[in-house]
Amino acid sequence: MSFLKRIFGKEEKLEPVDLAQLKVDFHSHLIPGIDDGSKSMEESIKMLKTFKELGYQKVITTPHVMSDFYKNESSTIIEGRDQIRNKLKELNIHIEFEAAAEYYLDESLGDKITKGDILSFGDKYVLFELPFFSEPPNLSQIVFQFQTNGYKPILAHPERYSFWYKDFEKYRELKEKGVFLQLNILSLIGHYSPETQKIAEKLIKENLISFIGSDCHNSHHLELIEIARRKKSLYELINSGYLLNKTL
Repeated sequence: MSFLKRIFGKEEKLEPVDLAQLKVDFHSHLIPGIDDGSKSMEESIKMLKTFKELGYQKVITTPHVMSDFYKNESSTIIEGRDQIRNKLKELNIHIEFEAAAEYYLDESLGDKITKGDILSFGDKYVLFELPFFSEPPNLSQIVFQFQTNGYKPILAHPERYSFWYKDFEKYRELKEKGVFLQLNILSLIGHYSPETQKIAEKLIKENLISFIGSDCHNSHHLELIEIARRKKSLYELINSGYLLNKTL
């Protein structure tokens, strides 16, 4: 029977994973109007209510910071965080809400680190992402700069960087250098591509993932999480003992 399931791509039907085990979601885009995420306060609140319904106790949102596209200052993000906090209080919605950022590795990131203009979270974790077309030549330099300035770098959605698909050892090297790897939950349902899903599943099997995040941009992403909750790979990850979400 298991052989036939593999042929036809069917998985054993599982009860939905209880996401309350994670306690914290981070990597999302919930501050309205400042990047490609939420478009309005109403949409942000709707999404946060859904996070609460899913069992999360805290959401740490991470707007994009890119020097040539989303030029978000730390003060802009903090202001947006506070506006959402005030709205949650007004509506009597009890969920912790914090904000940091998802930093794009571009020419300005090194200067931000040097100046201490970095929004970190938890135990001085900082989320950063890479271009999707090729590995930046200064990746090792930026990782070292983060670490020597007291930050703990988390690489966003490593499973989406196709330039490493044929060089899986790169993931192990990053982990050995002290870079934490954060998986997108929707990668487990092939939302980005079938290849991305395969790499995501391999990263889980190799025990390389330390964090899982929604990378939520809109309500549709939260609807898709309901599908991901039944994936065997998500069960494996949450039960692995390697996830650190609840420490944030």
